[in-house]
Amino acid sequence: MNKILVIGDSCVDSYTYCKVKRLAPDKPVPVLEVQKVENTPGMAYNTFRNVKSLTESCDLLTNANWDQIVKNRYVDTKSNHMFVRVDHMQDVNRISYDDSIFKYETIIISDYDKGFLSKEDIYYICDHHKQVFLDTKKDLGDWATKAKFIKINEDEYERSKDYINEKLRDQVIRTLGSEGCTYLNSKYPVKEKVEVIDVSGAGDAFMAALAFKFTETRNISESLYFANDCASQVVRHKGMTVI
Repeated sequence: MNKILVIGDSCVDSYTYCKVKRLAPDKPVPVLEVQKVENTPGMAYNTFRNVKSLTESCDLLTNANWDQIVKNRYVDTKSNHMFVRVDHMQDVNRISYDDSIFKYETIIISDYDKGFLSKEDIYYICDHHKQVFLDTKKDLGDWATKAKFIKINEDEYERSKDYINEKLRDQVIRTLGSEGCTYLNSKYPVKEKVEVIDVSGAGDAFMAALAFKFTETRNISESLYFANDCASQVVRHKGMTVI
């Protein structure tokens, strides 16, 4: 049995890189000339890819139809400016699992709130496993209190701050982009400032690195600094890259 299990909804992250030379004659919009297309597994699958870059001892439980759900970003090749994102969505297969998931040392729930996991599913998994790292797009509430750690970014924190009670406060890790993160009223800054090219996938890298390092060391401070460093690696590159 591998040490880490990633659970969550997945998709295809597609980057269509384009050259822009002119505006359309009929409407004042840029004409995009496609140069190349890069497709990679995204959402929970990207978290899994990041864990796999650190250890082979990892498995993934995700929706079977992940490769039919596509987030397509149209990006200027030169400037990396994103013009538009076009999503091709369909109903996400619901989760199906048995008690074998609880044999893993660590569970990462990477919940993009597309229908794979309900709040009840997450509560049940966290209630039956002592080491669950939760990253969710759902607004927090009592359903999340059984997680060991909860990672949220600034936007997610603003949406959930009115629901973060005493039960949740000690579990929340708040990421601050280039400023690092906070946990238990302490700030963990990024050790080295880097040029940010693309923040896509930075949260997935942070969560993967955090769970990996904590599984190895059981030291949350060391794990937070390691997660900061790994996220900093990812934002230096275009597109959806891994640690």
